[in-house]
Amino acid sequence: MDMQGSRHLSITQAQAWESLNDPQTLQACLPGCDQFERDPGDASRYAVRMAVRIGPVSARFTGRVSLGELDPPHGYHLAFEGQGGIAGHGKGSSQVTLAPLEDGGCLLSYTVQAQVGGKIAQLGQRLIDGAAKSMADDFFKRFEAEMQRRHGAPA
Repeated sequence: MDMQGSRHLSITQAQAWESLNDPQTLQACLPGCDQFERDPGDASRYAVRMAVRIGPVSARFTGRVSLGELDPPHGYHLAFEGQGGIAGHGKGSSQVTLAPLEDGGCLLSYTVQAQVGGKIAQLGQRLIDGAAKSMADDFFKRFEAEMQRRHGAPA
C-alpha cells in the first residue's frame, strides 16, 4: 500500500513539531490506540498497542514505532511494525514534512508505504487502502481538534 497526502494545520510549524513528537498526543489522536510509550533505552523508539478493524477482521496489534532522520522542526522518517496475532502483521514507513505557511499555520505532508500479511492481506487491496485512508482521516480530525483545544481556534 502506498499513500500520500497533505494537511493545512492552523498551528505553527513549531507547535506541530512538538505535538507530533509527543507520545500522549499521538496516543490520543490514533484511533484505537491505548499505548504509545517511549522506550526507556532509546528515545527515538516507542512501544505501541492499538485495536484495528479492517472490514470483517479486527485485532489488537502490538508493535514498535521508530523515528529517524530527525530534522526539527521540518520533519522526520517514521518506521513501524506490528503483530496482530492470527489477524496478521504489518510493517512500513512514512516520511513526514512540515513547512510554514504565510497565514501562520503550517503544511504537513506525508507519504506512507506499508505491507500487510496474514488474514488482513486476504481482504483485498481496495479494502485495506480504504481502511488506511479512513485511519489517516480519523487521526487528522482528532489531531486538529486537539490542537484547537490546546492552542485555540484558528484566527
